[in-house]
Formats: sequence, C-alpha cells, structure tokens
Amino acid sequence: MKRTNVVLVLLDDYGWKDSTCYGSEFYETPNLDKLAADGMRFTNAYASCPVCSPTRASMLTGKYPARLGVTNWINHGNGHPNTGKLIDVPYVKQLETSEYNLAKCLGDNGYQTWHVGKWHLGLEDYWPLKQGFDKNVGGCHMGCPYHGYFSPWQIPTLEEGPEGEYLTDRITNEAVKLIENRDTDKPFFLNMWYYTVHTPIQAKQEYITYFEQKAKDMGIDTIEPFVEGEYFACDHKKDQRVRRRVIQSDPVYAAMIKSMDENLGKLMQAITDAGEEDNTLFIFTSDNGGLATAEGSPTCNAPLAEGKGWMYEGGTREPLVIKLPGTIEAGSVSHCVTTTPDIYPTVLEACGLDAQPQQHCDGKSILPVLKGDESYDRGPVFWHYPHYGNQGGTPGSSVREGDYKLIEFFEDNRIELYNLKDDISEEKNLAEQLPDIAKDLHVKLAQWRQDVLARVPQRNPSYEPFDRFAVVNQ
Repeated sequence: MKRTNVVLVLLDDYGWKDSTCYGSEFYETPNLDKLAADGMRFTNAYASCPVCSPTRASMLTGKYPARLGVTNWINHGNGHPNTGKLIDVPYVKQLETSEYNLAKCLGDNGYQTWHVGKWHLGLEDYWPLKQGFDKNVGGCHMGCPYHGYFSPWQIPTLEEGPEGEYLTDRITNEAVKLIENRDTDKPFFLNMWYYTVHTPIQAKQEYITYFEQKAKDMGIDTIEPFVEGEYFACDHKKDQRVRRRVIQSDPVYAAMIKSMDENLGKLMQAITDAGEEDNTLFIFTSDNGGLATAEGSPTCNAPLAEGKGWMYEGGTREPLVIKLPGTIEAGSVSHCVTTTPDIYPTVLEACGLDAQPQQHCDGKSILPVLKGDESYDRGPVFWHYPHYGNQGGTPGSSVREGDYKLIEFFEDNRIELYNLKDDISEEKNLAEQLPDIAKDLHVKLAQWRQDVLARVPQRNPSYEPFDRFAVVNQ
C-alpha cells in the first residue's frame, strides 16, 4: 500500500476572495476551482498572522507566532521603523533550527522533503537545507523577488533562466522535475511556497491585455477603484494616507493570478501523471490577506474589512482548499474554524503518523472535518500582532470563538466585538451591547498572551502628534 504524499501550496498575499470559487467575478482560477470541486473548501480558515513570516513559521512548527517570537515579517536591516504612539517590540528573525518542524518530522518518517519557492525565515544558517529539507529551490532570506518576476531574478538559490522567464513558471517546472525524478519507493513532501502574488505586481503582457479587455467588457474599467482614508499611525508613513481599493479590477494583478492558477494546474497534472493523485494530500492556502490598503492596493477583500497588515478579517481570513481522495467528499464545503498551526498535526494524522504534541502544541488536527464531521469545534483561535503594519494596521491582539471575534487595540486599549456570522464585514461593534461575551473573550485573550509569553508594546515617551494641517497647507 502506498504511503500518503503531501503537497503544501502556500501563496503570498493572496486574499480570501481572490478566487472564482470564493466569489471573485473578475479573477479567473479554473484549476483552483477544480481542486475545490475534487476536495473540500473552507470558509472560515485563517492565517495565524496578518503578515507573512510569522504565518510561515507557524505552519511548519504547529505553534502560534507569539509563542515562537516571530511576530513580524522578517527584516534584516535595522528593524522596522514602525514606532508611533507605541514603541515597536523586538521579535525573532528566523525559524529556530531547534524546532522539530514538519519537514524534520516527515523526513524522520521516511519522506523525501523538498522546499520550492519563497522561504523568508532567516539568513543562510536558517534556510531550508538546515531545517530538514533534502532539496531547496528558490528559498532564501528574500521576502519577495526584489528584482522582479522576469529573469534575471537574482535569487541566490535559483539558477537564472533565459532572460524574461517568468518566476512562477520556473519554480513550478522545478517542482515538476522533483516529482518526475523522485525515489518511487519513498513518499514525498513538497513544500510549494510561491512568491506570487506579492509585490512587485508584474505579469505576462498577453494576460494583462486579456484582463484589460475583460474589465472593459464588464464596465468596471471606468469605476474609481480607490478611496483615500486616514493618515497612517506609524511614524515612518505618518504623512501618507491609507488608500483602500474598493473593487477587484486591476488587470495586472488578475494576470498574476491567471499565471498562478495555470501553474497550479501543471502541478496537479504532474501528480496525476506520476500516478500519485489518489494517495496525495494536497493543501492550498495563503500566508495573509490580500494587499488592499497600501503599496499599490492591487486587490479588494470585500466583504471582509481591510487586508494584509490589519487585525480585521481581510488581514487573516484565507482561502483553504484540501484534497485527499478516499477521505474527503468531493465538492464539500466546511464552515469549521481552523488556523495555520492546525496544518502540522492534520498532516501527521492524515499520513498515519504519530502526533508530536510537544511540538505542534497550538495546532489541532482537523482530520475529523475532512472526514465530514461539521460538528467538530477546535476551540478558540488567537492572533497577536504587536506592530504597526506597513499597510495601516495598528498593534493588537484578537481571539475568535464560535461566531464571536474580539480585538484589543494596544494604542488606546480599545475593545471591539463582532458577530462574524451576522456581520462578516465587522461593521457593528457589540462590545457595549454584549459586555459579558466581551469580558469572557477578553479574559481568554489575556490568559493566552500570558501563556505564550506574548510581548506587548509600551508607550512611546517621545511621541509627538503629527500636524496634518501642515501637510495639507504645503
């Protein structure tokens, strides 16, 4: 009997509504839609942080970012200049090699382990080959392809291709080669972490042209896509305003998604061609919400509020599609709540391997859900982002239990409570109307922060309010 392979596809900055099967009317994702039709689509799946590196560390360790100390995207300069009313807290800038991560565990159980694509979990001493992976193609300290998606990429762990080769195509081709040349006597773990759809927003011209025409045909090319909002709260961007996208209409971003989906189809086909489809656990998700309020604001997460870098749903609610033939009913949809640390124990149980509770201490296996148990309740899920987001968000923590979500913002100790079942857009703060629920969740959040030794930012004694009038009158 063949052992179960694992393919873990992680996108970068891909929003909850960036797929046709999640409601997008402009973007096109036929291969992801097919994966959902063959597997299970989750409506209440979450990334463990509204920015990338913490979620990635959480995924491989089964721990919340706050427990790991990896609470912000990893910057190897002089830190994030994100001070405002609060002083930014220090954070760990690598995935520690002492963690018995998923790759190490699967490797110890006879798996071939391959990492392909973005890593962004430390400098060279912390790259994939030091973390239990047999192969590393494209994984390094880089958080995005700084030199662009068209070769030369200047990624130190990826051989340059022909000039103009598209990065998403190349890393998929590399993954396909690994599958074709695998040791057929051993199962494999493919950690497929695409760089796309992170900035820079770049795509093939023929796809851009296609979506420019589609926007015209839909009549959305004449709609103003942005609304200018408040000034940023962090000092390094305090003279800039948040720029929110209110409609999905960017042809270049749509073209990036088309390329991603096309390559997802190639990867799925490679699994089928290898005769491994029926015994492969295939997981597709994202590391944080879509970029909707800054840095070009290429997508819109509505009806979810805000996006990447924010404590609201647009920052953390993600697409999650899982396929496991023989276990998951094709075309099923789950409304159960799940979060990034759950992936580690779920993979182990689905592969028939022993749990590692001392390692994945914050994750809970959702295999019962994959088998159709919609009554399964994994309990509360938590977030802790004690930093100013480059996209406009301010430091805070949050918890979701059942339908209710509570957010505590550290700048003014403000509490917000939402019933997500009735108010997915987080428009009606129920904290005063439902004080007992707010108190209960707030206590649980405080206790959790104490348990994971979460660091909370302190007041900035040198903070000076920004004179917006001076900017307006310049």
